[in-house]
Amino acid sequence: MDFTLPQELEMIRQTVKTFVDRNLRPLEREVEEADDVDPAVDKRLRKLSIELGLYGHNLPESLGGAGLSSLAQAVIGEELGRTTIPLAATLGYLPGSLAYTRPDQKEWFLDPILRADKVLSYAISEPDAGSDFGRIATRARRQGDNWVLNGTKQFISGAKHADVVILLAVTDPEAPLRSRFSLFIVERDNPGFRYLRTMKKMGWHGSSLGVFALDECVVPDDHVLGKVGGGFDAIMATVNATRIQYSGRYVGMASELLELAVDYAKQRVASGSPIGEYQAVQFMLADSEVELQAARMLTYHAAWLADNGDPQVRIAASRSKLYGSEMVGRVADRVVQIFGGAGYVSDLPIERMYRDARAFRIGEGTSEMHRIQIARNLLR
Repeated sequence: MDFTLPQELEMIRQTVKTFVDRNLRPLEREVEEADDVDPAVDKRLRKLSIELGLYGHNLPESLGGAGLSSLAQAVIGEELGRTTIPLAATLGYLPGSLAYTRPDQKEWFLDPILRADKVLSYAISEPDAGSDFGRIATRARRQGDNWVLNGTKQFISGAKHADVVILLAVTDPEAPLRSRFSLFIVERDNPGFRYLRTMKKMGWHGSSLGVFALDECVVPDDHVLGKVGGGFDAIMATVNATRIQYSGRYVGMASELLELAVDYAKQRVASGSPIGEYQAVQFMLADSEVELQAARMLTYHAAWLADNGDPQVRIAASRSKLYGSEMVGRVADRVVQIFGGAGYVSDLPIERMYRDARAFRIGEGTSEMHRIQIARNLLR
């Protein structure tokens, strides 16, 4: 079995690495301290990504995306994992449900997003509903040729500056779960859309988590994304791809942390010797390297299954997401320990990565949810 990546993927990796090193890393401290990305800077970076042909790289070519494979998306994720969450977003990994855009929606909805003239946010979670779709309370009712939306969305990434939001709402509360929901396109200037607040959080500084309300928010029928009652299927059709791409990010962050730790272990002298010569530090480095390589293989295997249309990709994506998200947390913890006080203060990026890594065990499905899915698959 050949584990060598094709040359074209290595070229993509190098392109993304150069983009990250040249355009994103110099902004990391500024974004971290401001806990925001200037919209003008965000737009400039997105336009640069368009010039590279990488914006919307996960979308099919028929819609104007790059149509890259799942494996390519995982490789891109690795390089994006080396920078911060908000800056990584400027490379344009867009919601996969955009693939459900109808031809009549392309000009006014999708094209401005792919040109980075408009920024998109994706809203599913609510105050009482995260992974449990059965508790989603946002409702959409028919009114002539329109829909009227009411509800509150919470923990919504990027909602603070979003021009357009794709959100999930219940259109038939009596229907089975699979056909209960629909996706709606809501523009920020809609009078029924009210942005309420930006939530303070432990990490991911610069990537806003917002709360917004829909009060008798009227949208026309052509603002349904996909078909009425098809919201659940649209989300489930793309969730595995997102988990695989994020699994690549976990690998990339862990790689960055480990490289920093190895360099430091060679340079830092304690009791007359570089700390890398002490077994306690060597064991932490070795454990991190083994776990990192295991996470990479789980990610690449899941991507390979996705690219070959294997139905086992659902569980493989859960494995890679579960293991990778927990792996990077363990690596970050060890690296803070290796650096000691220098790792705890914010002079170095390690403290930031330690905080950022904690959220990975929650987003894109909690660790507990993925364990349940994997166990049920074994017991079925």
